[in-house]
Amino acid sequence: MIAAIAFVLATAAGGWLVARPYLRPAATGWPADPPDRRDDVARAVSSLRDLRFAEAAGTIDPADAGRLRLLLERSAFAGEPPAALRRAPVRTLLIGALLAGITAVLVAQNLPQEAGDRAPGGPLTGTVGAGAPSITVLEGRAKASPRDIPTLLALADAYRQEGRTRDAVASYQTVLGLDRDSVPALNGLALILVQAGEADAAGVATDRVLVLRPKDPDALFLKGLLRYKAQDWPGAVSAWKIYLDVGEFHPAAPMVRELYADAVRRAGGS
Repeated sequence: MIAAIAFVLATAAGGWLVARPYLRPAATGWPADPPDRRDDVARAVSSLRDLRFAEAAGTIDPADAGRLRLLLERSAFAGEPPAALRRAPVRTLLIGALLAGITAVLVAQNLPQEAGDRAPGGPLTGTVGAGAPSITVLEGRAKASPRDIPTLLALADAYRQEGRTRDAVASYQTVLGLDRDSVPALNGLALILVQAGEADAAGVATDRVLVLRPKDPDALFLKGLLRYKAQDWPGAVSAWKIYLDVGEFHPAAPMVRELYADAVRRAGGS
């Protein structure tokens, strides 16, 4: 008996749900058209034109006209509501994390080679950073590991900054004995030779670097400086033009910009 009643009630409810759409009263009048953005623009243009005529005729206060113009423009040209942001699927996040990990591994593997085996944390031919090991510590490390190129480069840079030119040259030469294509050692020697007035020897070193690394900022800076001192204005312009493209953050960039402008002026007059 209970099963029969439940069956009847379920059948009645299903029939009511099926027939419900047909029991609604018929809609009267024309169906509403979807809003058209072109209609809003047309109404706004017409209203703004009328507003301009009213302003010209002096029939509306300027302050009221300004407020009305803002309302018309805001209502007519308001942008579409931004679409709801969807959370990235888990698969996308996992793929992104995998790509980031691969990129980090590739950078870690290739960066030391691209940096020319320089001392960790040190510039190619720049100064030894604050907190770097002292000369005594570096000498101990170099003695314990005489083939440790990063340590030898750091020691050579430290010697150069202390004015110990002979020791710096000896350290750079030791590095070149281990790696004849060491860009930091070649640049370090070139800098010392420039300071010593040995332009020809410095030019050989910078040219060697530019063969190995055509857009090396240190070598381009020194090459342009050598050409400038030799009053070879086109040569200085040629080297420093590339330098300024790749060495925007190089320590010598502010000085080079002034010298470059002077070289360009002199090259134009020669």
